[in-house]
Amino acid sequence: MAEEKRPLSYRSAGVDIDAGNALVEALKPLAKATARAGSDAGLGGFGALFDLKAAGYRDPILVATTDGVGTKLKIAIEAGRHDTVGIDLVAMCVNDLVVQGAEPLLFLDYFATGRLDVAQAKSVIAGIAEACREVGCALVGGETAEMPGLYAAGDYDLAGFAVGAVERGAAIDGSTVVAGDIVLGLASSGLHSNGFSLVRRVVADLELDFAAPASFAPGESLGAALLAPTRLYVNSCRAAIAAGGVKALAHITGGGLLENIPRVLPRDLAAELDARTWPLPPVFRWLAEKAQLPAEEMARTFNCGIGMMVVAAPGDEARVARTLEAHGEHVQRIGRIVPRAGGAGARLIGTEEAWPG
Repeated sequence: MAEEKRPLSYRSAGVDIDAGNALVEALKPLAKATARAGSDAGLGGFGALFDLKAAGYRDPILVATTDGVGTKLKIAIEAGRHDTVGIDLVAMCVNDLVVQGAEPLLFLDYFATGRLDVAQAKSVIAGIAEACREVGCALVGGETAEMPGLYAAGDYDLAGFAVGAVERGAAIDGSTVVAGDIVLGLASSGLHSNGFSLVRRVVADLELDFAAPASFAPGESLGAALLAPTRLYVNSCRAAIAAGGVKALAHITGGGLLENIPRVLPRDLAAELDARTWPLPPVFRWLAEKAQLPAEEMARTFNCGIGMMVVAAPGDEARVARTLEAHGEHVQRIGRIVPRAGGAGARLIGTEEAWPG
């Protein structure tokens, strides 16, 4: 006699609709707390509406960006710490918006996993909401995808999408930058969200445990130190833009110090950065020593302690720096703009004296 088959269901195939609904309900208060002019930040609809006129814009240009957190997520998963990667996700998107002078208006997230853990997902998205509140950006929706068989147990992935606006004619494009302008560096909060495939390789080669103390960060575990969230530069940079004098900004992400600032400079100019003008933070010194990384590799992989660069004329440098510092930034003059005589659009000097050999 043939064995009687049980009826199949979506749950038996690995997808729990009730868990997804429970997560949405848990997130509604978090999203509501990010409401701002132009949006009610409600969840549950098929789409989100945003009223640019209610947000105060007359003739806006929209600016959009999308990003993720990369393999930093693997450390969060292995360390069992999920409360800050949502901050990273927002920061990676909105910091890219502000370099063009845009105000972040709305944010959507994509959370994908093999089996939904409501507590884990809520911790991640609570970080997203926290960062959105800080920069005045409404968390208007997102997608939670439960895909059994595609992710290993406990694994998840994140992506973010942000939209901002800037009044027509007010966007920052670096077109007014000239030789002799000053490059200011805004201190990073750590590794931010780039270079983690290399970081994880270093940790694996040294056979370190993320729960063990971090030799470069007294009082912290290795996991906690490496997971320090990406700094949000939106409020300080918008204040500096409003005060006047900012010619260009560059968010230091993938490509490190050397690959990002040329993106905002005219093609005939380059940035000369002096590594002796700012301290290399302990986490980067540790990585350089343990992995025996040459300075060029460090500068093309990591932010090396500078998370945002600002270009200003010499006469505006002091005012721009004061405004940034008044909004909590640690600012240092780290270089200057020079004519580009072929070669790269950025070069780093002084590493022999300032960085590990």
